[in-house]
Amino acid sequence: MPETGPDYLQIERLLTDDERSIRNLVAEFVAAEVAPSIGRHWQEGTFPMALVAQMGELGIFGPTLPQEYGGAGISDVAYGLIMQELERGDSGLRSFASVQSALSMYAIWRFGSEAQRRRWLPKMAKGQAIGCFGLTEPDAGSDPGAMTTRAQRDGGGWVLNGVKRWITNGTLADVAVVWAREEGGAILGFLVERGTEGFSAEDVHTKASMRASHTSDLMLDTVRLSDDARLPEAKGLGAPLACLTQARFGIACGVVGAAMDCFNEALAYTGQRIAFGHPIAGTQLVQEHLVDMLSRLTAAQLTALQLGRLKEAGELRYAQVSLAKRNNTRAALEVARIGRELLGGNGITTEYRAIRHMANLETVDTYEGTYEIHTLIVGRDLTGLDAFRAPGAAERN
Repeated sequence: MPETGPDYLQIERLLTDDERSIRNLVAEFVAAEVAPSIGRHWQEGTFPMALVAQMGELGIFGPTLPQEYGGAGISDVAYGLIMQELERGDSGLRSFASVQSALSMYAIWRFGSEAQRRRWLPKMAKGQAIGCFGLTEPDAGSDPGAMTTRAQRDGGGWVLNGVKRWITNGTLADVAVVWAREEGGAILGFLVERGTEGFSAEDVHTKASMRASHTSDLMLDTVRLSDDARLPEAKGLGAPLACLTQARFGIACGVVGAAMDCFNEALAYTGQRIAFGHPIAGTQLVQEHLVDMLSRLTAAQLTALQLGRLKEAGELRYAQVSLAKRNNTRAALEVARIGRELLGGNGITTEYRAIRHMANLETVDTYEGTYEIHTLIVGRDLTGLDAFRAPGAAERN
């Protein structure tokens, strides 16, 4: 069984047998199939596409969805543990699965027609079709209501024009969930298939983070769609934000895996690294660093577990997800930074894992709502006062 710790407060006891079994299955997959080559993929800026079919076979995509659509109906905690183990391998791998499951598949399942569900979800669950989620734009990231992508009525169909940016899986996707504003109306969702005339994608090639992931721009130049391509139940900004809540839950759980990997590496390294005649783990400063890492990590583990239990009970609020995403992502980033420091000069090489996790987590700390945006979401929930906009500013649909 691959290393999964630490479990300093015996959190393992709080998991069900099924949850442990699912976690262990994915942990074994990551140890055998991901860990040996992910550093090379990260350096080369490539995503390990050969793993997609295996991930589909393992049931990693859309596992909380009903079986009739290709899912397995597993618990939310089990899903969080899958994200944890994938991110222990690399944030890019977890991000691929998050976008496939919590954004693309969830959007189709919750807001799509029955025909759309039957057509796309079983194939996506098996990894035979890949999805992406087109919400963010060059000038509309933290404020998605400011999007400029437009959907205009054209007889019985629609014409889409606009640009989306920072789209994970964009150049890989067979179908893009694209959000656009109807002229004078609400935000609507559309399914845009690869090969549709006027639709194209281009990867960003200058990233120093999330390098084992395809991040793309989507261009929509007079893209004509039938009304059957519209997600019929998606009306207003609340629809894409509901998808983001699903994805942010997976992120809050996933980053725990990256932090675990950095802690385990640092603990092993400092116990073996000899300086001035003894292991550096025997020094006070190193022990303080290790305990700081453990404290942040343990708090993130407990937060992720309770978030999952609330979700399973139907009691989870989006502000609670914001608190967890804010806390856990920043905690994981701090753990990775300390781990890199404890590795000394070795910490800057991808022969070790901390620098790769650290660079990836800089992105994870930013996307799906920055640390500051989640601060304001929780602040509004606490005080009832909205600090997002100036007093009197108009609301957006």
